[in-house]
Amino acid sequence: MFAIETKGLTKYYGKSRGIIDISFQIKEGEIFGFIGPNGSGKSTTIRLLLSLLFPSSGAGKIFNYDIVKDGPKIKQMVGFVPSEVNYYEKMTVKELLEYSARFYKVTLNHHYNRLVDALDLDLTRKIDDLSMGNKKKVAVIQSLIHKPRLLILDEPTSGLDPLIQNRFFEILKEENEKGVTIFFSSHVLSEVEKLCHRVAIIKEGRIVNEDNISSLKEKLLYRVTYQLRNETKDVPLQTQGIISTEKSKNVTTFLYQGKMTALLKDLSQLPIEKITITEPDLEEVFMHYYQDDSRKEVN
Repeated sequence: MFAIETKGLTKYYGKSRGIIDISFQIKEGEIFGFIGPNGSGKSTTIRLLLSLLFPSSGAGKIFNYDIVKDGPKIKQMVGFVPSEVNYYEKMTVKELLEYSARFYKVTLNHHYNRLVDALDLDLTRKIDDLSMGNKKKVAVIQSLIHKPRLLILDEPTSGLDPLIQNRFFEILKEENEKGVTIFFSSHVLSEVEKLCHRVAIIKEGRIVNEDNISSLKEKLLYRVTYQLRNETKDVPLQTQGIISTEKSKNVTTFLYQGKMTALLKDLSQLPIEKITITEPDLEEVFMHYYQDDSRKEVN
């Protein structure tokens, strides 16, 4: 059985594009990344899966339940962390989580207490007094208190500091080891690379690529910027995989796809003063790797 299966899922808002012909399958027990820039259709897809919106055409199932006809049954099996968290502001954290637990008819037990401790959450504070990061912690715990079969996460790490992010990823891995399927939507490549088994990349409402993480990593771009000593004349690198080179005085920037060992070997021959190697933003990734797909798209 597939945890999630969609066929031709499409949503228009009037004449405006939401998503177009989204089709994928996620096996039960898989961690599936859904990645794309803001406005690409990630949240629309999630709202359709949760029956918060209804499709213009196409179909989707969660554990073989239809996302249109069986919304209430699906919600019982799913934990959801939205990208933006809003709650009853005058409740304390404890009151809110107890209120949520009653919807699922569950008792807050050791599992709940362990999550509270791991995320360092103060149960006595009012929701209105919480930072965005602490509200996100509440959402994470709320999504897990009923021990769901499927977690749907929409930009779940926004607002979390690096230490809590690491703890959050540990929690997700533990839940996955128990058999929980995870649908992880993000615009951060490194998060998906760290956690997911497979990934689908969405651009302008359409899936432009679907692959396993090991294959995706081979295709990833890196942005390299280096500065030579002022008196040094720049010598162009001949390393295969360098694209989109830009130069300004003694500073060179380019995008690179290939084995890092080969690039570092060639860079070591230059009199470099400073160097940075980072991930490019997703728009750059799409620009250089999915131009052929974008030409095929119908506006």
